[in-house]
Amino acid sequence: MSVTRVRSRNATFQYWQTLLTNRNKRGRARELVVQGVRPTDLALAAQTPIRSLLVADSGTRSRWAQEVADHARAAGAAEYLLEPELLAELGEQEDRTPELLITVEIPHDDPARISLAPDLLAVALDRPASPGNVGSIIRSADAFGAHGVIITGHGADPYDPRAVRASTGSIFTIPSVRLAGPADAMAWVSALRGSGVPVQVVGTDETGTHPIERVDLTRPTLIVTGTEKTGMSAGWREACDVIAKIPIGGHASSLNAANATSIVLYEAARQRG
Repeated sequence: MSVTRVRSRNATFQYWQTLLTNRNKRGRARELVVQGVRPTDLALAAQTPIRSLLVADSGTRSRWAQEVADHARAAGAAEYLLEPELLAELGEQEDRTPELLITVEIPHDDPARISLAPDLLAVALDRPASPGNVGSIIRSADAFGAHGVIITGHGADPYDPRAVRASTGSIFTIPSVRLAGPADAMAWVSALRGSGVPVQVVGTDETGTHPIERVDLTRPTLIVTGTEKTGMSAGWREACDVIAKIPIGGHASSLNAANATSIVLYEAARQRG
């Protein structure tokens, strides 16, 4: 396969920049620039389809970089040699130039990607505002054994580079699906219930009536986290079987969405363990 050299901020380079900065174009292209060693390793381990290999056109490569490059070439990825300063721009790290980057295919937003497990544990995020929070929640969901994350409404993109970095690559190991709203998510829940998986929907809110440690999270469970400003939407509140709260003290009225979701996921893992 031929190698293309990119020596300026030409149309090809600008296309990669749009994948980093423009959500709509990234979504239409269904392509993502992967930054960092661990996200790259997890993308490869998950057998995420690789579209492009971007390599610095100078210097020697580490064993890791050579293995990644060999993997990408074997997968049929298009290969590009970039001037180091161009690769540094795409890597978005002030202190170093990456040895290489890859671009990968973004999967379809199909909740069927979430495994149909009798002990289902999944998270629904209602209109999350912060890409960093989305990535952190995906990371926690992966760490505590959840099967998937659903993002509903017009919220942060889980494939935003900030979300991918915050997930430290877990975006590639746990299905993350975007849906229009709670009705679409509940259609999926209804289908699961119809197939014999008695999913309960557990909302989280500071005004919840059940302390989270008293909710049976060993059952198949979908945890719902609302926005930090307004909480869950009316549609999600109506869909919940129970609305739980995390007992807190001090002067804070509530917790950061990522922290709150992580606590509930930990409690679910604790009960199930």
